[in-house]
Amino acid sequence: MTGTARPSIALTGATGFVGQAVLDTALAAGYDVRALTRREQAPREGVEWVPGELADTASLSDLTRGVEATIHVAGVVNAPDAAGFEAGNVTGTLNLVETLIAKGIPRFVHVSSLSAREPELSAYGASKARAEKLLKASPLDWTIVRPPAIYGPRDKEMFELFRAARWGVIPTPSEGLVSMIHVEDLARLLIALVDGGETVSGRVFEPDDGRAKGWSHYEMARAIGWAMGRRPMVFGLSRKALERAAHVDRFFRGTKAKMTLDRAAYFSHPDWVVSPEAAVPANIWQPQIETREGLKSTAQWYRENKWL
Repeated sequence: MTGTARPSIALTGATGFVGQAVLDTALAAGYDVRALTRREQAPREGVEWVPGELADTASLSDLTRGVEATIHVAGVVNAPDAAGFEAGNVTGTLNLVETLIAKGIPRFVHVSSLSAREPELSAYGASKARAEKLLKASPLDWTIVRPPAIYGPRDKEMFELFRAARWGVIPTPSEGLVSMIHVEDLARLLIALVDGGETVSGRVFEPDDGRAKGWSHYEMARAIGWAMGRRPMVFGLSRKALERAAHVDRFFRGTKAKMTLDRAAYFSHPDWVVSPEAAVPANIWQPQIETREGLKSTAQWYRENKWL
């Protein structure tokens, strides 16, 4: 990239699970980062924290001041209704895209989801698909990344399975295959894409851990059990059973429920394996973290940080 000795990028979602890994990787790669945040953050060398949110276009204008590229990680992964996904994933993305167009900052790396391939299954997937459509219709120099199941330190979603493994029982969807990726591998990819170029511009990538044909839910559950030093029983649940679990979770945890009807729908889909046709060129990026070892180190992080 052209510019100063330390080029600057804008980053949304920097305080979240994926965003923190991207922030660490960006700083290690020599970037200065302007990072959007809703709450006050501790000072950090190389980081300019920008107060605001995706709904506030004034803060987005501040976020993108003087940057050469944007990585859009922020999004809503769990909401009580479709309106919550629409506001966070569609309107928020549109606000950012319009800001960048107005300021003439074309390079845009967008974190989507494999669920965008099947928008009819869930409100989450539908919102991610609409955000992609908005970006593709824009004049920006975009690259879209659709991660599969992401795991690693600080993750609060897959953590539920690690905690279940500790008790010796892991519930999973009864059928289907999934791909996986460690958050640090994903972060390396997002930073590798910042420079753009003909190889990656206008492309949709589906990265993973390199395991052909993905993991069955049973295999994934047993691998998490191994990482925890346990041999858990694995219970396969039908979509109906997952929907019942969603009702129970909503009763006990309200809007903070992890299992929702929306999630029950897409968890039950049989194919969340990345497409070989959407693989990242090997000269741009390759996964470095073998999943079993990655799960083991993640379990250790949970222990060291008193999550388990």
